Amino acid sequence: MANNSVTAHNAQILISGAGPAGLALAVELGSRGIACTVVERNDRVGYAPRAKTTHTRTREHMRRWGIADDLAAVAPFGVDFPSNVYFVTRLSGYCLTMIENAFNCSPERNELYSEHAQWVPQYRVEEVLRNRAMSLPSVRVLFNHEFLGATQTETGVSCWVRDLAGGGQAEFICQYLVGADGGRSAVRDLIGAKMEGVYGLAHAYNIVFRAPGLAERNPHGPGIMYWQINSEVAGLIGPMDKDDLWYFMPAKVPDIVRLDNAAAADLIRRATGIDLPYEVLSADEWAASHFIADKYSDGRIFLIGDACHLHPPTGGYGMNMGISDSVDLGWKLAATLQGWGGDGLLATYEVERRPVHGQVIDAALANHATLALHLVRPELEADTPEGAALREQLGADLATKRLREFRPLGVMLGYCYEGSPIVAHEPGAPPEWPEGVYIPSARPGSLAPHAWLTDGRSLYDTFGEGFTLLGFGEASTASFERATADARALGIPLKTVRIDEPRVAALYESELALIRPDQNVAWRGDAWPGSAVLQMATAQAARGMESAVVRNAMTTA
Repeated sequence: MANNSVTAHNAQILISGAGPAGLALAVELGSRGIACTVVERNDRVGYAPRAKTTHTRTREHMRRWGIADDLAAVAPFGVDFPSNVYFVTRLSGYCLTMIENAFNCSPERNELYSEHAQWVPQYRVEEVLRNRAMSLPSVRVLFNHEFLGATQTETGVSCWVRDLAGGGQAEFICQYLVGADGGRSAVRDLIGAKMEGVYGLAHAYNIVFRAPGLAERNPHGPGIMYWQINSEVAGLIGPMDKDDLWYFMPAKVPDIVRLDNAAAADLIRRATGIDLPYEVLSADEWAASHFIADKYSDGRIFLIGDACHLHPPTGGYGMNMGISDSVDLGWKLAATLQGWGGDGLLATYEVERRPVHGQVIDAALANHATLALHLVRPELEADTPEGAALREQLGADLATKRLREFRPLGVMLGYCYEGSPIVAHEPGAPPEWPEGVYIPSARPGSLAPHAWLTDGRSLYDTFGEGFTLLGFGEASTASFERATADARALGIPLKTVRIDEPRVAALYESELALIRPDQNVAWRGDAWPGSAVLQMATAQAARGMESAVVRNAMTTA
């Protein structure tokens, strides 16, 4: 590319894309003192709802970043607003069934997690992430800047960016480039990654509209989502934000030339059975698809979020998966740049995240298999004994068969990086749980089991920014001292924490547990085995340690 830049910049990492994944990566890196620049061609404002569910795991990351309360503060209806999901014939019609506390949004404390989920439009999530990113001294966020291309060597990446407001171009000299630039990723194209999967599982519209008085005309009670199941216009509808903003997603749009605002308002009237002066603000077409990239990186260039995986929105996993990608890649980039991450550490990003993405795609596809349109039955709205019996039967079926989508802890918290080269191997197969159920496990690779301590703190609040060695019960002071000395010699940040609560120790089933920076278990055992376990967990040494790091061997170390 010709050098016509107006200036040159240095940054340890350039991030293309300021959506949730890109901003989350900037926060993760900036919190660790890594200099990064985020470039985004848009200004990221608008009405488009995109994601609306911020799952428990994402809010736990935000807790660690100090912004979970900030997100709670921008909840349009307050965090106490009931996250109920209704299945109805129409907003004005019959109620078939209702699922309470969908997605675990209730703010009541739960032993399984440190933060409840939250129903909040994605643009509010971006606002909170953006404010946090821009408050960090080592982070720059440049909107209206377009990523043009890059070349890389063994030691760095030269990136070209156009200032869409000023018209000039700039060169950024970086050590790494990360593409967080969505489903049409230019960074993905740059490294020649191909998306494999199926396009167009369904086509629909996201309609955002203002409807004063609609909440008062809704006889079913407050909720976040109403599945309207009728033979005229089936689909989803629900409140989105203050000022009477709602979203509407018709399952199928009649054959018309284009869905203009008047036609969209008519669809809302027909679907709900409620005649109001609807003000349509946007009507964006979208296609549900599932794709996964054939590679997530090339040299010093990486992909996160929608740039490397896409799936139907059923379950609300997409944005949350992208933010978890950012956490996994973020701590590994920071460790590498700070000198305590081994040569193979960054290669474990795809090794660990790809299987999780596959599991999430499977869950989203299972949820997507039954949409509102598929539930339509003849005579469902009939005011007859036959109609009443049909509604009762369908409601009973929905109350049991649709729970997985609205009870997502098994998907969001139950993942395990089993087989990762930076996770200790334990013999035997990982536990199998009923579909959609989350049972905490301290098996290496799993999310560290959570608990609320007797002093009111979350166990996660005791963890350090680097690795944390938890000690329970009879865990010896000598193990802590040896581990601290080993970490110091290897330059690895390590915090030791003693927990003298038997019920917490029972969750880990060992005297010691080594927790990674992303709050996953790296190893557990009954005595500190030496520096080899830290070298394994940071890829400072070749694995080749199976006989030394399995838990049974550790107990006699």
